Order: sequence, then C-alpha cells, then structure tokens
Amino acid sequence: MGGIGKTELALQYAISQLNQGHYPGGLCWLRVKGQELAAQIIEFARTKLVLTFPDGLDEEKQVSYIWGHWPTGKVLIIFDDVMDLETIEPYLPPSDPQYKVLITTRQDLGLSVHSLPITELSDTSALSLLRTLVGAERIDPQLDDAQALCRWVGNLPLGLELVGRYLANKPDWSLHKLIKRLESKRLDAKALTERESGMTAQFGIAAALELSWVELSEAEQELACFLGMFAVAPIPWTLVESCLSEQDPDALEDTRDDGLIARNLLKRVVQGTYKLHQIVQEYFRIKLNQRPDQGKPLKAAFCIGMVVAAKEIDESPTIDVIAQMSAKIPHLEELINQWVDSLNDDELIWPYVGISRFYAGQGNYGLSLPWRQKCLEQTRQRLGSEHSDVATSLNNLAFLYVNQGRYIEAEPLLVQALEMSQKLLGSEHPDVAQSLNNLALLYFNQGRYSEAEPLYVQGLEMSKKLLGSEHPDVALSLNNLAGLYKNQGRYSEAEPLNVQALEMRQKLLGSEHPDVAQSLNNLAGLYYNQGRCSEAEPLNVQALEMRQKLLGSEHPDVAQSLNNLALLYNNQERYSEAEPLYVQALEMKQKLLGSEHPSVVISLNNLAGLYNNQGRYEEAISCFQQALSIAVVTLGLEHSTTMAIRNNLESLL
Repeated sequence: MGGIGKTELALQYAISQLNQGHYPGGLCWLRVKGQELAAQIIEFARTKLVLTFPDGLDEEKQVSYIWGHWPTGKVLIIFDDVMDLETIEPYLPPSDPQYKVLITTRQDLGLSVHSLPITELSDTSALSLLRTLVGAERIDPQLDDAQALCRWVGNLPLGLELVGRYLANKPDWSLHKLIKRLESKRLDAKALTERESGMTAQFGIAAALELSWVELSEAEQELACFLGMFAVAPIPWTLVESCLSEQDPDALEDTRDDGLIARNLLKRVVQGTYKLHQIVQEYFRIKLNQRPDQGKPLKAAFCIGMVVAAKEIDESPTIDVIAQMSAKIPHLEELINQWVDSLNDDELIWPYVGISRFYAGQGNYGLSLPWRQKCLEQTRQRLGSEHSDVATSLNNLAFLYVNQGRYIEAEPLLVQALEMSQKLLGSEHPDVAQSLNNLALLYFNQGRYSEAEPLYVQGLEMSKKLLGSEHPDVALSLNNLAGLYKNQGRYSEAEPLNVQALEMRQKLLGSEHPDVAQSLNNLAGLYYNQGRCSEAEPLNVQALEMRQKLLGSEHPDVAQSLNNLALLYNNQERYSEAEPLYVQALEMKQKLLGSEHPSVVISLNNLAGLYNNQGRYEEAISCFQQALSIAVVTLGLEHSTTMAIRNNLESLL
C-alpha cells in the first residue's frame, strides 16, 4: 500500500550499502510509474558512465548495450514503484552476479520474485520516529496523546512523517489539538496532505492511496467500499460472504485476491480472515460516501448481514458460540457506532441485543449494560416512546439489572415494559408472557413470593396457550414456578414441574444445553431440600460438569453449581471437599458480579455455616458479618435471607 515507506527504506538501504563499499560499480535509481524507463537508463549511462553508443541502435538495444558495457564491479539497480513485471522486463539487466536488482512495489508480483513484505511500524518504533521528527522534549510530556496520534495514522510511516513535520512547524500546537483537527478533517487535514521538500514521499496519504485506487476495476472498488464499513479488526470472510450472499463466492474471492490483496490494500491475517489498515479503511469510507447511489445498497447489505450475525447469539450462548462470534463483535459494534442510521426500523434492536447477549452470556454484565442502555435510548429516539421494541428494550435492560442484583432499578422498568406490551400487543402475547415471567422473577428474588406466584402462573398458562404445551418458554415458566414452590417448602408441587421442565428441555434442546444444566441444578436443589442427598449429588455433579463444558470455567452459573455441590458436601460433613468449592464459588462471584451482590451474600453465608460446623467460630462470625452488611443493602432488612443471616450471626455472639 502507499505510504508504508517502501521508497524511503530502499533509499536508506542503498545509501548504507554504498557507504560500506558493497557496490563499487555504482547505483542506478529508476522511477517506473509514469516515466520512460529506457530513456532514464540511457541518460544515466551517458551522464554517469560516459558511454557512447554505436549508430543505428533503437532504445531496447541501447539498454542491452549498456548492461553489456557497464564498468566492472557489483551494481545495484533499483526500480521504484513497479506496477507489474511486464513493464520492466525488457529493461532488466542480464542474470549476472554483477547486477543486483531491488524493486519497490505496491503489488504482489508473484513467486518469481523474492518478496520482503513491509508492514506498519510497531508501537515502539512509531513513537521513536515521532520523537525523532518532533523532539523527545515535546513528545514525552504528552505521551498518551503521542500514542493516540500514532494509532490515528495506524503507525503508517508516511502518516507519521507528515504529522511529525507538521508539528515541527507548529511549535505552539499540542498533540491533543492536532488529534482533534485530524478527527474533524480526517484525511483532508493539512497535516496529512502537505508534503515538505526533503521528503522522499511525493504525495500525501490520500494521494498515495489514489494511485492504487485508480488501478482497481469497478467491482474491486465496490468491494473496497464495502470492506471500508467494517471495523479495523480481523474480518472473517464468511461474514463478508453472508452480507454479499447474492454475489458468486468464487468471483468475490477473485476480486479480493486479484484487486485488493495483490495491491496490498487488504491483508490476509490467517486462513479465512482479513484486515484493513486504519488509513486504508478511512480512505475506502471516503470513496463510499462519494458514491451515494452505489453506497446505499452496500450499506443495506452490510446491515442485513450484521443483523443475521447478531441473531446467531441466543440468550444462553455456549463457549463455542462465544468463540465463533468473538471475531464478529467488533464489526457489530462498528455498525452501531457508524452505520446505525442505515438500519431499518425492524432491524434496529438486533445488533444491540446480539452484543449484549454476547457479554451477558459470559457473565460480563458490566460490558453488556451500556449496549442495553444504548438500545433503549436509540429505540425511543427512532421509534417513539411507545413501541413494542421499546418494551423489549426495557425488558432486556431490567432483566440485566436483576442479574446484577439491582432490584430497585429493575422493578419500574419491568412494570413499564409489561404495561406497554399489554397496551400495544394485547393482553395475550408471547412478549406479555415473557414480561410477566421476568417481573415474577424479580419478586421471587426479593422474597415477595405471594406477588410472584400469580404472575408465574399467568405467564405459564399464556405461554402454553400461545406456543403449545412443548416450547422452551413453557419449560422456562415451569422451571421458575417450581423454584418458587421449592422456596416455599411446597416440594410435592415443585417436583413434577421440575421433572417436566427437565424432560421438555432435553427433548427440545438436546441432552447438553445450558437450560438443561439449569434444570438439573434446580432438581438437585429440590432433592437436597428434601434430604434426598444421594439423588441430588449426581445431578449436581452433572450440572456442574455440563456448565463448565458449555459455559467455560468462569461463569455465574458455574459458581452456582460449585456452591450447591459444596452445600451438599457440607450437609454430609464432607468438609474438606466442601470448603474449596465454597471458596472457589465465592471468588468467582466476586470477580464476575462484584463484591456487593445477592449471590455473594449466599456464598458468604454458606461458607460461614461451614466454618461454624467445624468450630472455626471467628472465621464464621467474620463471614456472617460480611454477608449481613451486603444483604441489608441489596435485599433489605425484611428479606428472609437477611433475617436468616442475622439469626445465624446472633447465635454465635
């Protein structure tokens, strides 16, 4: 690509080699693009070698004569900015040890040439070049801005030289001021367009890239514009093919390889994955915006493909899904940050939903939160304050608050989502059933069982009526209602619901699924409460192993399973087995959920109980006190868990 520093590197190499006496026969520098090669070689021979030619020789024969009559000694011939080998082939010196040929090019010239690819500078080298150009005394006090400036130009040598020389001529400018100017003017900024005398480069950045752009075919330019919409991150080619599904995949690959990769405008990272340089991406976006008619369908295709990708992330993504989607997330984020206006109204929420599920599914609720907040803000702004997607956004944000233990913030959002869904969709709709279930879950977590039960029952009956008796949403409602009955001690009512939910999930989702693991865990908890420990243990172990396999070793659900298995071991007086599981669960919850979370309260209380059973009273008191202080804040004084912890603590004091 232009601006990477090919010519400068060749020049410095030539000077170094000449100074070391490696080429006593001399150096011949030939500019290829837009120049007459034969005329340059002949002029060089006449003026530098003082050669005279026999009469009657045409240009090609004169060049051959020069190669045959060059003075003795090794010679370095540099062909600068070669477009293709065919252009220079008639003028190459003979295959003779006397001649060494160095070519600079923006193209991939194939296997017949030994290539030395040049990449952008490392962060350290880029900063060092900026120091050289501007002065360390000016750069080092503004180190963060200096690093940001290097990132802005993508560590591109030409970009660094242009901004460095510009800063050198602006002694009163801070680096921060220049960055703001670049962000405002982009590639049109004077700092990136005006070259000084003494620079090897003949063009500014945009002009250098324009040299490659004009050589692209219409199809290659269109693909370049399309790729410019992606983030500066590795691009899975399957994602490109998904977006451009109407195009022939083989033709698309040829356009990529023969046009963009061959001209070093696109880089292959690993098999099936490609990446644009930051400056190239910026340039392609300029070209996209200069083509409003062609750009509109490209933006539409990009949005459709990204929405399809977002929908691949379900509510409980496994580690396999997370691994598959991780390379797509930066591009979904870029869609929201740069191209959200190109999304249709009915597609609007999906990129937000996909990203938030990606993070929440790993227990990273803090990373999920801003996307759910942005989703609510954007849907309200675009669709109005009362719309079914606004209700969905309220529901999703509130559900995340529930997972974070932020119950006071969750309740008004859940009530608002329920009322809006009922108003817009009618009293019986799957979204209404989901809102009923989520509000009931909040009340359940707050210990407000009498308020939770009718909502759970209503949601279950509605889901059965609308979705049929066998559906994942029906299984979820059965599971939640069973959990309520278990906490109320209504074990005979809870057990058939737990079993029904488990069997339904196994049938619908397969034997290994996060929801199946949840049902196994909950049924084990019911058996534990009934004193049926021999039946509970294998289910606990199975749930733990399944969660570790599907969700990874660190996940809130894994912590829950560790805690429950430890609870069983503690009850069986298997203290040496219980303690490391309790500690592991506690540390995992603190790391993933924060130190003040209702689930952390449970782990502290259980660990305190273990210490109490072992006669380790000081450790037990400390854990009970920590649990109580968190419970008072997160659950309130009247919550059954808070009161139980207070009683446990008082019994030891």
